This record gives sequence, structure tokens and C-alpha cells, in this order.
Amino acid sequence: MISARTWQLLIAVPFLTLGAWALLWPTSVQWVAFRPEVRLDDRILAVALGAFGAQAVLCSIFILTSRFTRWSFLVYGLALLPFFVFNYWFLYIEPLFTAGMAIDFVANLAMLGFCVMGWRAARAEGI
Repeated sequence: MISARTWQLLIAVPFLTLGAWALLWPTSVQWVAFRPEVRLDDRILAVALGAFGAQAVLCSIFILTSRFTRWSFLVYGLALLPFFVFNYWFLYIEPLFTAGMAIDFVANLAMLGFCVMGWRAARAEGI
């Protein structure tokens, strides 16, 4: 059985990976994720995407250096749910995103699955 700690570390991977990408190469994130008609050739968007990436990296650091309990996995998993609504809304209702945003959807889906598995492992470990 995979330990709760391992599932926790796996939750950090998408945050660290996608966050570092947005922090270091924010313009490429815009080209992958946003529809051509809403892309901005403005430095402020690069700053905003870079700041978003920095926040994701910071979150991954907290995940990597904390000890999750089963409540942590549960609450984290529940907190991910609005991101699925966000992805859907801005892909289909108010189309700002391209299919490239599937990267975010897949990352969120993986983290949700890791939360479920981490919750089960934490329960089995009594934490």
C-alpha cells in the first residue's frame, strides 16, 4: 500500500510543475491556454501569470513540508472542486481557454484522485 505521505507528495507535483512553468515562462502559458482573440500582448498579463505561478510554487512548498491528515486530504479534495467549474465555464460558457487548458483539468483530476487515495491511506494509517 502506498503511504499517505507519498500521495501527499504526488499532490505537490502538478502544482510545482505547472507553477514553475507559469513563473518562468508566462508568455508560453498564454499561448497554450488562451484563445487567440483574448490573448494580450501586454507585460501585465505576463506579470499576472508569473505571480499565479509563484503562488502555485509556494503552495507546493507548503504541501511538501506539511503533514497531511485524512482531514487535510478531504478538505484539499473538496477545495479542488470549484476549479473544475472554472475550467468548464471558461472553456464552454465564456470561451477564453483553448483545449490546452486540458493540462490544468488533468492536473486537477490527478490531484483529486491523489486526495482520495491519500485519504484512504491516512485512514488506514490512523492519521
